[in-house]
Amino acid sequence: MKKFSRLGVVAVSSAIALSGVSAVVVASPANAAACTGTVAIVAPLTGPVAFIGVEQDNFAKLAITDYNTANGTTFVAKDYDTQLDAAQASTQAPNIVADKSTIGVVGPAGSQEVLAIGGLLGANNIGLISSSATRTSLTAGTFPSFFRVVPNDAAQGPGDADYMVNTLKAKNVAVIEEKTAYGTGLATAVMDELKKFKVTANKFSVNEKGADYASIVTRISKSADIVFVTFQDASKSQTVAQELIKQKKKAVVFGSDGSDQPTFKTKGAYLSSFAPDIKGIPADAAIIKEYTSTYNKTAADITTFGPPTYAAAQAIVEAAGRVCAAGKTADAASTLAEIAKTNIKKSILGGPLSFTATGDVKGGRFYVYQIQADGSRKLLG
Repeated sequence: MKKFSRLGVVAVSSAIALSGVSAVVVASPANAAACTGTVAIVAPLTGPVAFIGVEQDNFAKLAITDYNTANGTTFVAKDYDTQLDAAQASTQAPNIVADKSTIGVVGPAGSQEVLAIGGLLGANNIGLISSSATRTSLTAGTFPSFFRVVPNDAAQGPGDADYMVNTLKAKNVAVIEEKTAYGTGLATAVMDELKKFKVTANKFSVNEKGADYASIVTRISKSADIVFVTFQDASKSQTVAQELIKQKKKAVVFGSDGSDQPTFKTKGAYLSSFAPDIKGIPADAAIIKEYTSTYNKTAADITTFGPPTYAAAQAIVEAAGRVCAAGKTADAASTLAEIAKTNIKKSILGGPLSFTATGDVKGGRFYVYQIQADGSRKLLG
């Protein structure tokens, strides 16, 4: 992580204060330096969606650095690469448990990964806070140590269906269900809601790998208005959008949060996201400046996948900090108990952050964007 001089510490602390994002000092000077532990970051750091994982990793580490700077604590981060693959997540989970300095996990990124490792980490009293796993059933009680800072598919499915029918006036919707834990859950939620609206809705299921999207588009009716896709790799959404144009079909693609990546760039297409674009939140200007300078990025490089991990990591270190402030040693179990009490007055996502009794974020919502000619996103609602 980036090292700061005393002058740098003051500068960063001032920047965070000016940003409006809560960074509460919770550890007393007497025990601050001894308030330590490892935050495991479980993300796709390599592989086809590595750009998502790297951004998530960067924002999580930035939150830890900011908290240490403001409080004199010595929390550290440790990376665990999964390539968004449940099998690799399963391989990494025992390593997280074996590291007794682990106080909590930022991640995993995907719902299928939570299904793979949530049980083992929960059995060892290790809290997980995901910034992008949205499968509704993850907070149904099976994984009591799991939390998320973004809303779930039970909010996204009905919300997207409502937008397609009532705002875009769709009469005929095709849903492409990718057969993953994420894709299946979301497609089901959308189809259930479309049926309530009594519009024509047809579902097409595809495997995660090796799918022939041209043949799927061939099967979609020419009268379809919208093709809703549930991919986690946005390049697939782009392929479907371009194939619709090639086959001269009028339908436009409406992507779920998994499509909110730069590779999905067809003009006029829609997507929903579980987080706001922080570039539109004035209070985040200082954090954006810090992020771009620390990681040699531009503001345009920031997507909606990175900032939620800042919130997740902040919740973990603040929880551990409260343990230290009570005169105890922060470990996984004590930090987990405090995570449930999270009450950040103003997070990087623009509002307060706290969790329901089952681990869902309180007051979460989805945002709808339309892709512009230059590939940028315009917020619609």
